[in-house]
Amino acid sequence: MISVPRRFVAVAASAVAVGASVLVPQLSGSTPQTAGQEQTTLAPAARLAEAKKHDDFVIVGHRGASGYRPEHTLASYELAARMGADYIEPDLVTTKDHVLVTRHEPEIGGTTDVASHPEFADRKKTKLLDGVATTGWFTEDFTLKELTTLRAKERIPAIRQHNTVFDGRYQIPTFQEVIDLTKRLSRELGRPIGIYPETKHPTYFRQQGLPLEPELIRTLNRNNLNRSDAKVFVQSFEVGNLKALDKELRVPLVQLTSSVGAPYDFVVSGDKRTYADIVSAKGLREVATYADGVGPSKDQIIPLDAAGKLGTPTDLVRDAHRAGLVVHPYTFRVENNFLPADFDSDAVQSDSGNLFGEIAAYRKVGIDGLFSDNADIAVAAEAESR
Repeated sequence: MISVPRRFVAVAASAVAVGASVLVPQLSGSTPQTAGQEQTTLAPAARLAEAKKHDDFVIVGHRGASGYRPEHTLASYELAARMGADYIEPDLVTTKDHVLVTRHEPEIGGTTDVASHPEFADRKKTKLLDGVATTGWFTEDFTLKELTTLRAKERIPAIRQHNTVFDGRYQIPTFQEVIDLTKRLSRELGRPIGIYPETKHPTYFRQQGLPLEPELIRTLNRNNLNRSDAKVFVQSFEVGNLKALDKELRVPLVQLTSSVGAPYDFVVSGDKRTYADIVSAKGLREVATYADGVGPSKDQIIPLDAAGKLGTPTDLVRDAHRAGLVVHPYTFRVENNFLPADFDSDAVQSDSGNLFGEIAAYRKVGIDGLFSDNADIAVAAEAESR
C-alpha cells in the first residue's frame, strides 16, 4: 500500500459521477448575507485549507466525553473539551417548534427519562425512521419547553454502569447552548474549541416539514460561524443535504459512511448506490466535488478478520487522500465490547482494553483524525506520537 502523509495538499477533484443523480433539497429560509459579508461558498479545497490551519490531527469528542458522562449533555461536551478534544460533536435533531437540540436520535426513550413522565405517556408512538418501524418518544412531538422538563440518562448502562450515577442530572441542550459553551470554554482554556455538528436523519425531518438545514445555517450565521476560518465541520450520512449545504456554507463538509447500507436519501430516490460505492476510488472523487472529508466507520479502513482481529487495511485512506479528502473515522472506544479482539484486555465487555494500540494501528494507515468517546486517551495517544 502506498504511504500517504497524514497531512497533504488537497488536489483538485474531478467531477466524476458515481451513478444516478439524486434530488438535492432546497434550503429555503437560510439567512441572507449582509452587505460586505463574504460570499457563502468556497471550493472544497479552499475550505479544507482553512480548516487545516487549526489542527494537524483532529480529535473529536464523540457526543462529548460519552465514555464518562451521558452523551449529548453539556457536561459531556465540557468534559471532552477539558480533556483536550479539538472539537465536540453535537448530533442535531429538532423540536416541534423547530429548535435544534442535541440527541443521537429523534427517539429519546433510551436517552432520557421521558418514560417516567405520565404527562407524556400519550406521546409514545411507532414511526418509520428511515424505513424502520421505531417505537418511542420523538423530539419533533415536543416543544422545547416540554423537552426541558426531561433529563438525560446513560444510553448503554450495561457497558457503562459508572455513567448511570449521572442519570437525571442533565437537560437536553439546544444547539445554541452548545455553541455558547464552546465560546466560554475557548476563552477559559485559551484555545479554540470547535464544533462538529451532524444533521441526523435529514430526509426524515424534511418529510415532516421540519428540515434541519435552514436552522443549522441560520444558527451558524447568527453566531458568525459560517466563515472559512471558523472551527467548524458539518457532517451527514446523507448526500443530498451536503450538496445543498455546499452552496450555503463556507465551513468544511464531511460525508459520513457506514460499512453496511446506503444513504437514506438514495433509498428514497431509487438510487442503487451504497456506502461501499461511495468509498470506492470513483465514489470518493465524487464526494470531493461537494465535501472536504469522509467520516467512515473504522472497519471500512481496517476490516476485522474471522477472529475479530484487525485484518488488512483497505485502500480507503489512500484513495481519499488522492481525491483531496481528509479521513476522520468513527468510533474509538476503550471498552472491550467495542475493540478489535487483539486489543481486548479480558472477556468482560465493559472492562477497558488497549485503545492506545487500536489508535496507533489506525494512525499507521494515515488517518487525519478520529472520533472518540474517550478524548483523554485519544489526546494522550496523540501526544505520544509526536
